[in-house]
Amino acid sequence: MELKTIQSCIYEIRGLKVMIDFDLAALYDTDTRTLKQAVRRKMDRFPDDFMFVLTEEELQNLRSQSVISSSGWGGLRQKPFAFTEQGVAMLSSILNTKKAIQVNIAIMRAFVFIRQYALSHKDLTQKLKDLESKYDRQFKDVYDAINFLLQKEKIDSQQKSRKQIGFKSK
Repeated sequence: MELKTIQSCIYEIRGLKVMIDFDLAALYDTDTRTLKQAVRRKMDRFPDDFMFVLTEEELQNLRSQSVISSSGWGGLRQKPFAFTEQGVAMLSSILNTKKAIQVNIAIMRAFVFIRQYALSHKDLTQKLKDLESKYDRQFKDVYDAINFLLQKEKIDSQQKSRKQIGFKSK
């Protein structure tokens, strides 16, 4: 199972990384109806933080991203299930085929990869912010010094262009 294929099936919904039932069914090489039946038989294994049903708004957002077909002939009859990483892991306990086990291993690796990528991205962002603030302070000092010199030069030139008044000596 290719990592990119799995990563393309991971979405962010409600601030969580999730996989949708029809994508999982395709990866497990089964139909969505069979997967949902297996989950419904063991609902006690899927608390809300493992799996949830998409709301109409979430479903519309997925449709707008051309992920799923519209309802109607050949479309969805029921709202999809969204499985968190823990929910996908729990699927391995109810879908006990060799294919399901191999797919679950690949999915867990994909979730780990995404998590590591996100952490390294945060580290890089923080390092860039630190460098930016460090150099902003240094450049602020340079900018202030240049500004001071420009202001001094401006004042000096104004004083030279003034007509002197008072007693002039020869």
